[in-house]
Amino acid sequence: MKNKVSKNPLLKYLTTIAPALLWMIIFFVLPLFLILVVSFCTRGNTGNIVFNFTLSNYTKLLNPLYIDIFINSIIIAVYTTLLCLLFGYPFAFIVANSSKKLKPLFLLLIILPFWTNSLVRTYAMIVLLRSEGIINTMLLHFGLIKSPLHLMYNNTAVMIGMLYMMFPFMVLPLYTSIEKLDKRILDAASDLGAGPVRKFLKITLPLTKGGILSGSLLVFVPTLGLFFITDLMGGSKVVLMSNLIKNQFLTARDWPFGSAISVILIIVMVAVISYNSKVGGKKEKKEVL
Repeated sequence: MKNKVSKNPLLKYLTTIAPALLWMIIFFVLPLFLILVVSFCTRGNTGNIVFNFTLSNYTKLLNPLYIDIFINSIIIAVYTTLLCLLFGYPFAFIVANSSKKLKPLFLLLIILPFWTNSLVRTYAMIVLLRSEGIINTMLLHFGLIKSPLHLMYNNTAVMIGMLYMMFPFMVLPLYTSIEKLDKRILDAASDLGAGPVRKFLKITLPLTKGGILSGSLLVFVPTLGLFFITDLMGGSKVVLMSNLIKNQFLTARDWPFGSAISVILIIVMVAVISYNSKVGGKKEKKEVL
């Protein structure tokens, strides 16, 4: 039997990838297929699933209420990505160009949040932002404000929570991209009279485009699915697609409608990932040429 496997390259290849392939089929492909099937079913009187083919779950999404929720979800995800990029790029640039002694410390600060549960970190942000929180207490103590600021239960609070949670996912790809940047190109540009701003816009920024795209993808896609941050920091005043899906499965017991929303969200994520791959592929092709 071993001789047959060794003589047949295809059989050897299939034997090697069989465990991973089986894992993907059981825990990824089958659940997605189940969600797709359920999205075309109907909800029974007791919350059960009735396997009766219908498109009503998808047509229901054309309701202006759900369209507004979808648009708001995309806007918050885009703003969160832009804020992570705005604050993450300078930080990654500083880390990549820091000394050998400070660089491990900065990298530790980036990775440190992963050592703590994300739910605990969200509650820590609530302690900071709530009306009786640390920020309002300090501002009132120094007389900078006369009444507590309303920092919680709005879109701003949700974006702050998303920014805090997703910041490391933006910094790490940016740091890797900037770290690999050939410093000789920058030195050559300086010798030719290019200033710091021109070097950044004409050399550093284009050559680190891959890190920007990867970091943006790692932030944008998960942001669409983080429901607990919106629940805790947005309260009942902010509802995104992720919260809507969670409510349909756990509260309303309307699994078909929740599955339909999930399918739409998956399609959006796949479209974003495909676009990122297409843009990244074009960039790599240009670099090769």
